[in-house]
Amino acid sequence: MADLKMPEINSVIIAGNLTKDPVFRQTNSGGTPVVNFSIACNRRFRDSNHQWQEDVCYVGVVAWNKLAESCRDNLRKSAAVLVDGELQSRTWKAQDGSSRTVVEIKARRIQFLNKRKKTDGDEETSGFIEDEGHGNEGIDERYSDNDSGHVYEYKYLSSD
Repeated sequence: MADLKMPEINSVIIAGNLTKDPVFRQTNSGGTPVVNFSIACNRRFRDSNHQWQEDVCYVGVVAWNKLAESCRDNLRKSAAVLVDGELQSRTWKAQDGSSRTVVEIKARRIQFLNKRKKTDGDEETSGFIEDEGHGNEGIDERYSDNDSGHVYEYKYLSSD
């Protein structure tokens, strides 16, 4: 019988709110931009007594290059985001000599979900910045909510 190999799939999509402002820095070798932030994702469920409960999952996110710069410029504490990426782990030595490991999401695309006022009028939009240098990689959509009169603009930013 032929050897079967399990497909190697590593894909994550998660939505949540930033727990604090993103931390932006550049690598020592080459000055590559990188940003780290953490999001809180809420989950509602019914317990054994049929009462609604809420659980919070905190997830670390890392973004590189132009995507990191867009995050630095557009994200603040409590901002709502949708992150599409892959899980990655990294290990380092702490100051006390112990070894530390973290599993986080390496972002491929980030969708900023908050609205903000346009500078030239009263219409509200999400105000995204396209990740330049990726041609047609970004997806740009507009959605109008007739009930509230708001216009929502979605742009997916890609790290590729």
